[in-house]
Amino acid sequence: MSNPSASYFCRYEFGDDIGFGQVRGEYVVPLDCAPWLGGTETGKPLPLSDVRLKNPVCPGKIIAVGLNYQSHLGDRIVSDVPGLFAKFPNVIIGPDDIIPYPRDARLLQAEGELVVVIGKKARNVAAEEVGAHIFGVTCGNDVSERHWQKNDLQWTRAKSSDGFGPIGPLVAVGLNYQDLELTTRVNNEIAQNERTSKMIFSINEIIAFASSHMTLDPGDLIFTGTPGTTATITPGDEVEVEIEDIGILSNMVRAE
Repeated sequence: MSNPSASYFCRYEFGDDIGFGQVRGEYVVPLDCAPWLGGTETGKPLPLSDVRLKNPVCPGKIIAVGLNYQSHLGDRIVSDVPGLFAKFPNVIIGPDDIIPYPRDARLLQAEGELVVVIGKKARNVAAEEVGAHIFGVTCGNDVSERHWQKNDLQWTRAKSSDGFGPIGPLVAVGLNYQDLELTTRVNNEIAQNERTSKMIFSINEIIAFASSHMTLDPGDLIFTGTPGTTATITPGDEVEVEIEDIGILSNMVRAE
């Protein structure tokens, strides 16, 4: 979190309370509801060091895009349209939460991604109008079990097992989300590094296409694709997804 022209929002736990807030310097200013729903300030600012950051969004639905960087696509043919698939809300965990390694998993991989938070209802939105429907962006990890992804009839189990969608730590508003550096590290070793400007389908194109088929509601999430070669993760590993001017999303992997 280092861009003075951006605003930053979180979801936090303080004692027995869980709420939304705006991060200002070393403090969290409580809001009376989610900021994309018009949350206004309420209560006394809390020291950031005294709260536990949680997943900043509790989405109604999650849309993800596959094969959206040439470095990840490789020699495969570029599709005419974004390759959309769904993840379920049960995948969502926050910073420092545990990524479960299922008992019957064989090949679990991390996919660092930029995640868009929808701020305004979107249906049949033109690409040039998408910006008005975006609240902000955050870091995400589209955890995937490759054997299930390859062999199951659908990607449901491979992409939507519990904890397979870490997001956070903050939602940033006011960034040029079309050109941010994305880095994924496993045990401090860089596994992925690319700028979001290298997407095959831009964020505006993705949301315009998705909204032509389904209504996107405030708080919905769009995982925008992962670059390069994805990293295998095993119990005991630490995975970090860092996106320029947003922060670092860190999670440990633990066997169920």
